[in-house]
Amino acid sequence: MSFTRERVVVRTVRPEVAQGRFPAKAIAGHPVEVRADILCDSHDVLAVVVHWKAEAAQAWQETRLTLDVNDAWRGSFVPPAVGRYHYTVTAWVDHLATWQRDLTKKADAGVATPIDLRIGVPLITDLLPRAATPVRRRLEQLLAALQDEALPLPIRVDAAVSEELADLTWSLDPRANQVRYDRILELVAERERAGFSSWYELFPRSTSSEPDTHGTLRDVITRLDHVAALGFDVLYLPPIHPIGETHRKGRNNTIEAGPDDPGSPWAIGSRHGGHKDIHPELGTIEDLRALRDACRDRGMELALDIAFQCTPDHPYVAEHPEWFRHRPDGSIQYAENPPKRYQDIYPFDFETSDPEGLWTELRSIFEHWLAEGIRIFRVDNPHTKSFPFWRWCLDDLSRRYPDAIFLSEAFTRPKRMYELAMRGFTQSYTYFTWRRHKHELEAYYRELFHTDVVDFFRPNSWPNTPDILTDQLQSGGRPMYVQRLVLAATLTANYGMYGPAFELMWSAARPGSEEYLDNEKYEIKRWDVDQPHSLAEVIALVNRIRHAHPALQQDRTLAFHEVHNDQLLAYSKTAGDDRILVVVNLDPQYVQAGMTWLDMQALGLEEDDHFEVHDLFAGGTYHWHGPANYVQLDPHISPAHIFEVRRHRTEADHEGLA
Repeated sequence: MSFTRERVVVRTVRPEVAQGRFPAKAIAGHPVEVRADILCDSHDVLAVVVHWKAEAAQAWQETRLTLDVNDAWRGSFVPPAVGRYHYTVTAWVDHLATWQRDLTKKADAGVATPIDLRIGVPLITDLLPRAATPVRRRLEQLLAALQDEALPLPIRVDAAVSEELADLTWSLDPRANQVRYDRILELVAERERAGFSSWYELFPRSTSSEPDTHGTLRDVITRLDHVAALGFDVLYLPPIHPIGETHRKGRNNTIEAGPDDPGSPWAIGSRHGGHKDIHPELGTIEDLRALRDACRDRGMELALDIAFQCTPDHPYVAEHPEWFRHRPDGSIQYAENPPKRYQDIYPFDFETSDPEGLWTELRSIFEHWLAEGIRIFRVDNPHTKSFPFWRWCLDDLSRRYPDAIFLSEAFTRPKRMYELAMRGFTQSYTYFTWRRHKHELEAYYRELFHTDVVDFFRPNSWPNTPDILTDQLQSGGRPMYVQRLVLAATLTANYGMYGPAFELMWSAARPGSEEYLDNEKYEIKRWDVDQPHSLAEVIALVNRIRHAHPALQQDRTLAFHEVHNDQLLAYSKTAGDDRILVVVNLDPQYVQAGMTWLDMQALGLEEDDHFEVHDLFAGGTYHWHGPANYVQLDPHISPAHIFEVRRHRTEADHEGLA
């Protein structure tokens, strides 16, 4: 055993992901809250700081943490720019602050004595050689005052316990026997769109204005004004690569394709090329560049789909058969999810005899499109690929392209989804699609935002996808679509939708399934988004509200509020003085009403405050008082309130303004 004079213990630093093996996530320019459990024997006052720096920087910066409750300390620092950062926590016994605290207690009790003042003299004197001249002179003045026996004792005590003395001596403390956390932790600070985005998915081949004509990337440009008017900032396209012909699937995923069936965009590879090529009927690389630039001109970004799988016609199959798993008869194993069989898809084998070749080539697919100025990628089924590959690939890419965003499409078990996030994915699809009851929604989003998961997992909520049409959207009608829109767009800062199908409330499903009937994955559709029953105006309104309110552009302040009705879900988000309270009727058929019991502290209000709630969604302003207030929602009129909470000014507030 080694003998030590250290008395402080530093434990449970947050954010810390998997014992520091993976970086935590943050947004550049926004505070990173740091917490730690720090304790000491006896009752001495502790000083605690978080040290932080950009990864390449030499000098550390530091920010003080403050004691919260029960030996828990918290504070924050702001990473100024996109990039990698390191941080850790240091603590020590602050002997001068301990003396000031004890002296204050004695003075308040009327039992302070000159000897109590003399205890602090050497504590200050020892710091003088470390002080710059102006600070040293002021410390000498304070030291003289507390030692001047001609002055009344209360005046000497005031000099000793002053905040000025504490501030002047803070940076001079030698920090004797300080203890540093045993790990240097890592943080990835990403750009704003990583934390706040609205995605719209469409199939380019369905965008032609001519009947019976395959759409092109140039045709997509003609749809951009509509998507921009809806308020979306990410336009996501399914794979744009050549589609295989061998075992091509027909309409509704039938085994045999007809001569005019275009096949699934996720069946990648043909005689026209593979993952670095564009399907000839969609256009050329010049067309993609034009679309990319047209998106930027409208304040949007283009997102591409990366699906690491091949058709039998993909050049990789002939050039690198070792990258695929072979069956005993020598044929390549196609994808299966019994009873489903995907004869048009060959998965990569990550136990290949050539892992270096496979990994390097797959990474080069990202590099190819990154070189074309694409910075957002939706990655198909990443949980069916190697976890170490994703760590290697995404770590390297994010260092070279720190503005890149990777959305994980992994509808799988929670721990797999979390592992992918830790391995480098920026955002992830969620179980929102299937969470419908009040207790399910509350439990799920508490897990995402009120546990350690929030430090590395960024949810992106989608009410529908080309693969998923839940039974509630099949039967719930317009109220259900509006309800799910509001929930997706306000529960999480990132959300998306399979656009035209959601706008037009397309609800036809194959019997007994969650699959669209006449699925666009296997055929070209014609979407008339100007139909009068379209949800376009509602979607645009919700997106305007999101962009106008910082509270909805982050997730960490999500708080649920009690409503005495299981069909009414209430929750809030706050950002400074911006307070948004959402109440949603989960019943698409009937009027629901109930009394709220608001968490006033979560709203930044006092328990007995009077305040206004202005409905940004349905209109109207209501005057509320305290936590208990009546709400009623008719789903056929408006299934939700999106309230802006406005605190009434008190007389004291008005005096302060005057």
